Amino acid sequence: MFCFVSIHGEWSKGAFVIKAGDEDIHTANERRLKELIGAPAGKLHTGRSRNDQVVTDMRLWLRDAITTLTNDTLQLISTMVERAAAEIEVLFPGYTHMQRAQPIRWSHWILSHAVALRRDVERLLEIKKRVNVLPLGSGAIAGTPFDIDRELLQKELAFDGISLNSMDATGQRDFVVEFLFWASLCLTHLSKMAEDLMLYSTKEFSFIALSDAYSTGSSLMPQKKNADSLELIRSKAGRVFGRCAGFMMTLKGLPSTYNKDLQEDKEAMFDCYDTVQAVLQVTTGVMSTLKINQSVMEAALSPDMLATDLAYFLVRKGVPFREAHGISGKAVFTAESKNIALNQLTAEDLSAVSPLFGSDVSSVWDYRSSVEQYSAPGGTAKTSITAQVEHLRTWLKKQAQ
Repeated sequence: MFCFVSIHGEWSKGAFVIKAGDEDIHTANERRLKELIGAPAGKLHTGRSRNDQVVTDMRLWLRDAITTLTNDTLQLISTMVERAAAEIEVLFPGYTHMQRAQPIRWSHWILSHAVALRRDVERLLEIKKRVNVLPLGSGAIAGTPFDIDRELLQKELAFDGISLNSMDATGQRDFVVEFLFWASLCLTHLSKMAEDLMLYSTKEFSFIALSDAYSTGSSLMPQKKNADSLELIRSKAGRVFGRCAGFMMTLKGLPSTYNKDLQEDKEAMFDCYDTVQAVLQVTTGVMSTLKINQSVMEAALSPDMLATDLAYFLVRKGVPFREAHGISGKAVFTAESKNIALNQLTAEDLSAVSPLFGSDVSSVWDYRSSVEQYSAPGGTAKTSITAQVEHLRTWLKKQAQ
């Protein structure tokens, strides 16, 4: 055992000497052990194959990597949740099809992305269950003829279980593919958020301003402040997609059991881990340091965004929604034909569209009242947003236990 500790120390200090005859880390360790204790080192490989050793190493590494990525994602979610709680009073336009749709809370937008990231954490923890299965003792293909206690190995290495079939254990890399799928989906979510923030940071929107730490100037145009961090978050999604698709193409033509093609798994796995971790950390920095322009956000709200509220006004008077929708559309058309805002229509204009529009229709033209009506679970009313924040806080506490 002392010799193993000694070899581990050499690796830790960067003092281990790799020689030309070393095929990989396993043969290098065995060769070094032989230098220390002689011929008995040859027994080290009894009941083993590099096929089961390599995939065991990968599962050990990925298990730890998943823990790190889980913690990084939880940190990002926590940052977003606390920001949503702090800025709950801020209203701004919600968009569909990149067109102004309805007034919503800024916090509602933040939480929409936090909830997607929560599902990413849940998926990652599900993947970890399938990663944390011990293949050691499977040999190259047929298993091992020696009386190896695989259950003891499982406990010593903190695996949740042992592999059921030796051919499957050494020849499959679906656990790597699942991780690459996960990385692709996680970065899809982060890319979408980055794209929104890039638009919000433009002069045309001016909803937010990035910290100088996460933006750069132009080499030519002094007035520019480029959202480089967001552009890189967005671009890294493509890099990860490529890794995932490339490794899938490698796997699709392989026969059963181990083939040298499977060496491609490590480059894809390591690179996706490094990329996702960097993106998560940068995104956390962006979300914790950006500044919002509340006055600009709320000034961007416009009466036409309350057209749906006009329909709801009629629904509350007993008009079927489809009919109310049509009446509201006529009011919008009237305002457009007069080249005025929807809330500038006179009582006569509105009553000409529907006799149900009375003086009480003025209550529709209030953005905060509009937002507050969406109080059902999941909505953008303050009570609903507060409930979402508390739900996520509770969930985060459970993950920390």
